[in-house]
Amino acid sequence: FVRAGHDVAVSNSHAPDTLGSLVEELGTRARAGTVPEAAEFGDVVVVAVPFGRYRELTPERFDGKVVIDVTNYYPQRDGHFDELDSDRITSSELLQAHLPGARVVKAFNAIRWDQLRDDGRPAGDPQRVGIPISGDDESAKRAVAELIDEIGFDPVDAGTLAQGGRKHQAGSPIYVAGLSAGELRARLAA
Repeated sequence: FVRAGHDVAVSNSHAPDTLGSLVEELGTRARAGTVPEAAEFGDVVVVAVPFGRYRELTPERFDGKVVIDVTNYYPQRDGHFDELDSDRITSSELLQAHLPGARVVKAFNAIRWDQLRDDGRPAGDPQRVGIPISGDDESAKRAVAELIDEIGFDPVDAGTLAQGGRKHQAGSPIYVAGLSAGELRARLAA
């Protein structure tokens, strides 16, 4: 996002000073802050926590924000959630319920971090990788799709949090597959 010209605030579960080398690497458009400061910083907030800790997020801090949910549910790490294990709901739907004032969009959860860092390409490049997105709010999905395009990937609408979220969760046929937008659409349709 910094390379695309956006100002960003980053945080972690430790103190902001533990992010000094990351901020230095990212440059002048980046700053470190506490979790509350980062949540309040922008109109779009990326939530990248182990899924099992999503309830530690303070809901009011996300009111009115587009929240990009990059989490994945791994029972061996997160503990078991009966509603997820029985496939009654998706992890993004649980996050949306926890952050009722936010507009949650599932994205960036089905791509490896190094691909995200290294594989952005100009629009029209045949090697451009597709990134699935899911959400219940169309304007929020458009905002996330624009960000995905800006950083060199093709956004591919996978549907709602309930429908699409299941299609690109961990273990799905498109999870970390590095597919083009066309290949991604075909697999999502299957």
